Amino acid sequence: MPNTKFDSKSFNPEAFKYLVGRVPNLKMNELKKSAALAGDPDIKAIFSSQDGTGYARLAMRGLIDGDAVNYDGQTDIDATSTKTFERGVVVTGRAKAWVEKDFSYDITGGVDFMDNVAKQIAEYKDGLDQKTILAVLNGIFAMTGEKNEEFVNKHTTVVNGNMEASTLNTATNKACGANKKAFSLVFVHSDVATNLENLNLIERLKYTDKDGITRSLDLGTWNGKLMIIEDEMPVDEGYYTATVDTPGALKVVASGANDGEVTLTNVKKAAFYPAGVAANDYVVEGVRYTTYALGKGVIAYEDIGAKVPYEMNRNPAKNGGEDTLYIRQRKCFAPFGISYEKANQATNSPTDEELADGANWTIAHTGEADAAQRSYINHKAIAIVRIFSRG
Repeated sequence: MPNTKFDSKSFNPEAFKYLVGRVPNLKMNELKKSAALAGDPDIKAIFSSQDGTGYARLAMRGLIDGDAVNYDGQTDIDATSTKTFERGVVVTGRAKAWVEKDFSYDITGGVDFMDNVAKQIAEYKDGLDQKTILAVLNGIFAMTGEKNEEFVNKHTTVVNGNMEASTLNTATNKACGANKKAFSLVFVHSDVATNLENLNLIERLKYTDKDGITRSLDLGTWNGKLMIIEDEMPVDEGYYTATVDTPGALKVVASGANDGEVTLTNVKKAAFYPAGVAANDYVVEGVRYTTYALGKGVIAYEDIGAKVPYEMNRNPAKNGGEDTLYIRQRKCFAPFGISYEKANQATNSPTDEELADGANWTIAHTGEADAAQRSYINHKAIAIVRIFSRG
């Protein structure tokens, strides 16, 4: 009888990699189909040619610009040159392991463990990549500094209530103007998606498996843009503006809050609250959902690879015998026009918390030591939008 268990002597990492690759990575495949992720030959080349490199700086060629002069036979023609912008990119490494006991195989009558794990790893790696992308998005909207905050403000839309049919179109236009046509993908929380479904604004996608069975996915389109529903989207707790008649309203007081009241200090400790809130105002508790919209090719993606992406280890003594499967991956997700500065990174691979740290990001610029002399990428060229809403 052939051995279908993971055994360190017979495990073939290349065959296993092929098996994992055959299982549809639904979310990553849809991300790529949306064209929000795009390969970058410069990133691939620099990390392929420098063994062990986890961080690099790339040059971005600037566009020609400047005003034309009047061609009248007596006006000199002014010449200008293009500028080169710098962008830092980082490789994110992740690893995980799973262990199975021999006894589990024996007691189940020989479950096909390899096939079972392969199917789950494809989806698990989808989740890893999605967490990385969301951490990157959280980080770039936490940037500080004049030009960075201009991007954050222009590319953020706040909806006082729930999402509406026009919200996405309005938000992308505010951020990018005519370049709004570049947007192709939206990340939403399931509560937001449910609201949009109730408005009949979502069209579900279908997937047909290898057995010919067609089923609906948790993927759909909104205004023609692919929607990925993910409950790991940020959900903040805070306060909205209210009146005395609003159900659940709390009166803001300077100190000593009683029933139906909240201190101004506690209001301002929340993740969000009304601008200019003061004592004697009324607020109501609520949650705020974050939605992200991405444009075509706005995130450069390269699978840098690991020396041993899949590996087995067998311990014949532990628990009567057990096999452990290890996976490793190194990938680069680099947003267009935004530079990773590696200001707060402790090791050779950033954690999700470090990727979400605004201090690590800046709008790509020309790199002069004097910040006042720098030229920055036009924020309208960066097709990334954040929308805050109640639902």
